[in-house]
Amino acid sequence: MNERSVAFDLAVGAFAIAWAAIFLRLAGDVDPLVSSALRLGIAAVLLAPWAVRAARAGTLDRQVRRSAAIAGLLYAVHFGTWVASLALTSVAASVTLVTATPLLLAIIGVLRGRDRPTRDHGWAIAITTIGVVMIGGADASLSRDALIGDVLALVGALAMALYLLVARELGERLEPLAFSSVAAGVGALALGLVCAAETALGVDVLAHLDGAALGWIALSALVPQVVGHTLLTRALRRATPTMVGLATCAEPVLSTLLAVPILAEVPTPLVIAGCVVTIAGVMVGMRRSA
Repeated sequence: MNERSVAFDLAVGAFAIAWAAIFLRLAGDVDPLVSSALRLGIAAVLLAPWAVRAARAGTLDRQVRRSAAIAGLLYAVHFGTWVASLALTSVAASVTLVTATPLLLAIIGVLRGRDRPTRDHGWAIAITTIGVVMIGGADASLSRDALIGDVLALVGALAMALYLLVARELGERLEPLAFSSVAAGVGALALGLVCAAETALGVDVLAHLDGAALGWIALSALVPQVVGHTLLTRALRRATPTMVGLATCAEPVLSTLLAVPILAEVPTPLVIAGCVVTIAGVMVGMRRSA
């Protein structure tokens, strides 16, 4: 995989995951754990042929399966908390906070002494952080629900940072499609068990799930999950987790722009300025990496 392939994976992957917030908002009031479980479960089924092929070839060994299982649990935390945040705060604020991943990865890289961000990446992260703060800050709210949503989005960011680190540890042994299938399957199972527990306690978690909602959730499994997350996972074979995390900072920009015609959420001038700054930071990081 050369630098052009890595750039392709990061660019297309970032564009694909930007649709997640849109599709899940269009799914309506479906329980966030249910929508997350279905998204991961559908993705696992779509990617299952590659997992079976890898198992038959012997490349899906115990270590890879263990790493994928851990990644799946992190997926469950990431999507469970982030999708829940979408119901409590705006798309801009939620997607902005959940993309705090590169900042968290930079801190972890410094503490671990591995995959530490370069000075150029440090500048890119700083510029991007200013941009995403402008996007989220312009839409910030001090209401109780909004603050809870913000915290949930940050928990989702930490879970995704750890996911990228787990996948990165496999290096060249990482087979993105097979790995993503197992991880998505484990994540779906974990979320499904939580939904079952809620049902046992008398919560009707399927109350708002209808055909239309299921269709939007299926689209979130196909585009952001199968296409987006698989490409970002593949990029980890050559790119550092910080670089992949930096690329995901384009997500709030793209989601904000997509929300204009689809959800009628018109950004303020400050949000637009934040989008420009964020993209500038991402481009600086990409150019320095190349």
